[in-house]
Amino acid sequence: MARRSSLFIRIVEGKNLPAKDITGSSDPYCIVKIDDETIIRTATVWKTLSPFWGEEYKVHLPPNFHSVSFYVMDEDALSRDDVIGKVCLTRNVLAEHPKGYNGWMNLTEIDPDEEVQGEIHLKIEIINTNLPRKVRCTVLEARDLARKDRNGASDPFVRVQYNSKVQESSVVKKSCYPRWNEAFEFDLEETITEKLSIEVWDWDLVSRNDFLGKVVINLNGLQTTLQEEEWFRLSPGKCKASIDEGNLGSLQLQVRLRDETVLPSEYYKPLVQLLCQEVKTSCKEKSVNLISLIDDTASAECRQEVATNLVKLFLGQGIAKELLDLLFRLELDKTNEPNTLFRSNSLASKSMESFLKVAGTQYLHSVVGPTINRIFEEKKYVELDPSKVEIKEAGCSGLHRIQTEGELIQQSTQYLQSYLTDLLLSITKSVKLCPATIRATFRQLYKRVEERFPENKHMNVKFIAVTSFLCLRFFSPAIMSPKLFHLREKHADARTSRTLLLLAKAIQNVGNMDAPASRAKESWMAPLQPKIQQGVLQLKEFIIKLIDIEEKEELDLERALNLQSPTIKEGQLMIYKTKGKGYLLASSFKKFFITLTPDALSFAKSSYSKKSSVIPLSKIRALEKVEEKCFGSSNVMQIIYTDETENLEALYLQCKSVNELNQWLSALRKVCVNNPDMLCSYHPGVFKGEKWSCCHQKDKAGAGCDKTRHEVTLQEWNDLLDPDLEAQLIFRHLLGVRELMKEKYVQWTEQTDRETPLLHSDPQVKDSAAQLFQILHDLEAAHDSLTVFSNVADKEKKYLLEL
Repeated sequence: MARRSSLFIRIVEGKNLPAKDITGSSDPYCIVKIDDETIIRTATVWKTLSPFWGEEYKVHLPPNFHSVSFYVMDEDALSRDDVIGKVCLTRNVLAEHPKGYNGWMNLTEIDPDEEVQGEIHLKIEIINTNLPRKVRCTVLEARDLARKDRNGASDPFVRVQYNSKVQESSVVKKSCYPRWNEAFEFDLEETITEKLSIEVWDWDLVSRNDFLGKVVINLNGLQTTLQEEEWFRLSPGKCKASIDEGNLGSLQLQVRLRDETVLPSEYYKPLVQLLCQEVKTSCKEKSVNLISLIDDTASAECRQEVATNLVKLFLGQGIAKELLDLLFRLELDKTNEPNTLFRSNSLASKSMESFLKVAGTQYLHSVVGPTINRIFEEKKYVELDPSKVEIKEAGCSGLHRIQTEGELIQQSTQYLQSYLTDLLLSITKSVKLCPATIRATFRQLYKRVEERFPENKHMNVKFIAVTSFLCLRFFSPAIMSPKLFHLREKHADARTSRTLLLLAKAIQNVGNMDAPASRAKESWMAPLQPKIQQGVLQLKEFIIKLIDIEEKEELDLERALNLQSPTIKEGQLMIYKTKGKGYLLASSFKKFFITLTPDALSFAKSSYSKKSSVIPLSKIRALEKVEEKCFGSSNVMQIIYTDETENLEALYLQCKSVNELNQWLSALRKVCVNNPDMLCSYHPGVFKGEKWSCCHQKDKAGAGCDKTRHEVTLQEWNDLLDPDLEAQLIFRHLLGVRELMKEKYVQWTEQTDRETPLLHSDPQVKDSAAQLFQILHDLEAAHDSLTVFSNVADKEKKYLLEL
């Protein structure tokens, strides 16, 4: 049984932010921290006080995290970025909103005394051997303290206070992972009323010392145990009243915490087998199908999540195509007007949309990526709408003249025609690049729509059914928001964004088969009409080739793909491998092309070169970030692995941004999740000058000074499938709508028995719903019993540790 927590985060927008630049504006972006670790950085929105981001993330994290914080920053090219304000949501606050927190929150000012982080390791003892009794506080070590000095570290010391008496530890220079091992004793009162206070400070020679956090311990709890040793999380000092709250602007957020207890696989087997059986037999007999019950009871707010979970579960079972085929038929049975087919956010539409993202992300990048990159690089001014044309100057120096509106629109038409030509050419040549399972699914869709609307007047409907997903729900959103699909690292500026929007509109018109309604809606798109009409013909030819795949070819392609190790992630990074005792310098990094597969991490000089080295994933022991002071960059990670002699070695990877860093960390952590010998601790510094830079420990092979964070990962569409987690998520949803499903089932059977009383005479047909409700009952009971057992085990473990 595994306990897993996940956090859905949507950073929507900000408003009324203060101006930080001399231009009277700001260049805002957001940083998201889970406890003390930065995991997300949004794109910068330039020159605005009301930025819109609309970025969504899902983070997997340990169940014992404390808070999630959102920092709004102002990016500066020449100086350090300014902090505008922050919003903090504790785990307890999120737990009080099971449906998620959604709304505007005022940004608060950053108080240095409240910006504390890290933990301190203490041993507290009550000594009764002599009178008066004494309390002894042994300060052992601390980890991940806040960096207060310009060198990227602190000079921490500890101040211990009891009953108005104060003692201080020595100062550990240039370390956020200090080790003291110093003991402090105080006379204990007969009646213990005072609390023991331990404060951590950063020592400064010239300015005042900086507060790093505190721990307050109630000694009454030690009267019986007499001793306590553990890691304590540092807390801020007394919270000051927030000044000018609301004047820093506000941030609109959607945050939802989800805690899951995932049972062993055998508990979910009956549920998975029943759902698979329903999908496989759905085409053989018309019955009360469980998938149709799920479809009818899925609310609009949860439909996307249900669709994604179903698609991932059935992909793992190898019958995603059959699931989607069933959903297509259910949707077609409800549709009388072909113009509305798959245009709503039904379970069929959402499932197909999720399927394309899960199975076709690499295909998407190969098709639309080159055209998007070209648009970003050229930065052309493109506008077709006369009401939005900006008249500007043209010509060389000394011969400037004003371009007319007609000239600008003509020039824009040429640019857009060129971009659309490139994109259509990329699409039409991509048949062999498209995954076999996607091609086969589109074949089924085309066939079902053709059967439902066979008339000549609906001859385009089967093509539009395919393009409604491929163009309108897959290509077009990626073109409009390339960052959200990981096609670009940053958001487009206003000019590039407008070009992308116009191109997306053009490909939508092509996907709609140049429907009259599309032309009438935006008549100013008329200059592109010849190219759009040509594109319709190209797209029809492409679709006919795309769906021309027989089952044998599909199986052969899938079998060939299974023989290869699929690429999970690849790209160019700067790499440094430890050698000897010399100094580690940022200039020592060399560029390599890295490829991650389910089996290994390989390195080559380029994407076409032969692999120069390979690290089997089974050899990896930790994947963590490196302190900024080590290489002068905050975007360096380390891969700790065992070499041929089973000695630990470190490989350092430098990324271009914090997002790239976290994406690589997440990808590697997820493929190494089942490694049995992963480390519990590591050194966030580097070993140089005969000692670790983080904790100054001289034993290179000694235990690390910080805890590893294997559980913190970002979810991506192309993540490896997790069947148990998907089954648990589907179980939780079905449990929530169980009563509604029972009502729908009774209504459906009563109506069907009245209309066709002989249709359901076979009792096995009606048994599937009863089986489902029994399975849900059994799984609910298993959760309850195993949770109780786990809680008892945790208490026993804690008791044994205390003994």
